[in-house]
Amino acid sequence: MKSDDRGARCGHPGLSRRPVAEVNVAFLQSIALERTLPCLAEPGKIIVVGSPSRSLAEVLPYLATLLNVIAYNPQPPSLTLRRKPGLITLQPVRVSITQVTDAAEGLELLAALTEVINATWEHRAALVAVTGRRRAPRPLDVWALLPQTNCGMCDEATCIAFAFGLLQQRHQLGECSTLVNEEGFADRRTALQSMLG
Repeated sequence: MKSDDRGARCGHPGLSRRPVAEVNVAFLQSIALERTLPCLAEPGKIIVVGSPSRSLAEVLPYLATLLNVIAYNPQPPSLTLRRKPGLITLQPVRVSITQVTDAAEGLELLAALTEVINATWEHRAALVAVTGRRRAPRPLDVWALLPQTNCGMCDEATCIAFAFGLLQQRHQLGECSTLVNEEGFADRRTALQSMLG
């Protein structure tokens, strides 16, 4: 009999210590649909407003590591994510999603967002929480690194229009022939690749 086998010591053979399986408890149970509002950015669409089952303040710094972040502000906590189409804004006790077709799609999106939040929380040990403000590049940030020749080879009339297209993911950097082919723009090209992910 093993000295750490409590069951056997008490006269109950076969009752020994077994490792207890770790139970993963979800960070968030759900995001309840609170209300819908008309979407001014896209007539005919709605904005879905939801209430999380607990405060999101603790998970927002980890969600700010996602690739589609437009802006993150730690105080007061607020995170805005890009989705196609529209935006998702998360605050500790409120979630809003723009350009939603109807309440049924809104419920699906809130359920999917709950899964993303829980997956992010579950993997937080592998992430580096964002502690400072973060914002996505703006069109002028991108334009400043473009050749600014307005050559039209990218099928846009101006480089600023191309910058908007890059940010909206309608264009790729490779469509700017000057940026790709001229060696003098190698540093700018590298900076843009880093900026745009």
